[in-house]
Amino acid sequence: MEQFFQQLTNGLAVGGIYALIALGYTMVYGVMKLINFAHGDLFTLGAYLGLTLLTSMALTDRIGAFSGVLILAMMVMALTGLVGIILERAAYRPLRESPRLSAVVSALGASIFLQNTVMLIYGAKFHFYPQDILPKMAIPLFGMPVPLMRIIILLTSLVMMAALYLFIQKTQVGTAIRAAAIDQGAARLMGIDVDKVIMLVFLIGPALGGAAGLMVGLYYGHINFTMGWIYGMKAFTAAILGGIGNIPGAMVGGLVLGVIEALGAAYISIAWKDAIAFCVLILILMIRPTGLLGERVAEKV
Repeated sequence: MEQFFQQLTNGLAVGGIYALIALGYTMVYGVMKLINFAHGDLFTLGAYLGLTLLTSMALTDRIGAFSGVLILAMMVMALTGLVGIILERAAYRPLRESPRLSAVVSALGASIFLQNTVMLIYGAKFHFYPQDILPKMAIPLFGMPVPLMRIIILLTSLVMMAALYLFIQKTQVGTAIRAAAIDQGAARLMGIDVDKVIMLVFLIGPALGGAAGLMVGLYYGHINFTMGWIYGMKAFTAAILGGIGNIPGAMVGGLVLGVIEALGAAYISIAWKDAIAFCVLILILMIRPTGLLGERVAEKV
């Protein structure tokens, strides 16, 4: 039972990271019907920015561990979101009226550009986060010890996901995003600035991805310039699993994928954990082709 509980909490923490990255995929697809293949590399950029700011500014030494990590996370999210806006203006906006395949090729090119830029700046070797940022301790839950970092990552992910959901559902700007996702032409006729909506989507999605990159660095302790590919594929899988274009679906899909991977690695084989996750995805899509919660499709009269 203790092993199951440990693997469950580990899977939820990793699933929270997948969900944060998946939200970027699903938001861009929901508004633009485009898969942003460069999103995984923005996640990698966030991890490297976190390491750079952490070592250069020494925030955790100046103002304390928890306050320093919080400010660090906000800075990483802001910088990664700014890069996301620049990416949209440079790679996607000029091709908005072009065939959809042109935007897909542009996304692949942007992914290669970002990955190689990170490699040229930081090098191809692994980089390591300091190990003494947060205290190494365990919190008893249901009589079983759970690492503090695991709890922090899970709670932070849930808070961010809940905040995004409330923002989309309860605010006027969120209503504009949902309207643009349904029909951009009608949204323009209603006075909504679709260009600003798309820019906001490319700010929020990469910001969440950057936060996920920082979490990976703090959780595992090492990062590499190629990790955006595998994490991006996992997050894309999570978005499909929950229902592409569906924000709650991306959240659920990420958590489910993380738990499946953790339990599969523990009880079957760690070498097969990726294959197990994709097999479960295929089985679920055979039963529910639109994902667990289904893609949101507007009814047109």
